[in-house]
Amino acid sequence: MINCQRTLVLVKPDGVHRGLVGEIISRLENRGLKLVAMEFRHISQEFAETHYAAHKGKPFFNGLVKYITSAPLVAMVWEGSDAIKAVRQTVGTTNPLEAAPGTIRHDLSILTSRNLVHASDSVESAESEIKLWFNDKDIYPWERDHENWITGLN
Repeated sequence: MINCQRTLVLVKPDGVHRGLVGEIISRLENRGLKLVAMEFRHISQEFAETHYAAHKGKPFFNGLVKYITSAPLVAMVWEGSDAIKAVRQTVGTTNPLEAAPGTIRHDLSILTSRNLVHASDSVESAESEIKLWFNDKDIYPWERDHENWITGLN
């Protein structure tokens, strides 16, 4: 695989409450990315503050922590060629009103404060976020054999 990367994706509490987990997973799978880890969890304030440490001191930080800890979320690791860029393109820009049509945020949300997903924005953040959210033993590398699932015989 060319430039194989892993990236973290969170379906935030609004996505879980709105029943969009399957839709978000489908869009990433349809893009050609491979799911290698997934967990449903409700995170603590301390964990959220660690995850969003880069935003500490910004005016939206406290609201972001309150929002992400308000209900369960789905944490996932996706793998594929240029996965970080591919996921971010599929998700769309942070502000749904500025996101391109066809992206998750454009099609399914309207407010930045309820934009459904978090996606790592660089190789460095993907690596550190994945380590924060998952242990190595929780990530399951596997080989996908597309052709067998399409034309394979029983």
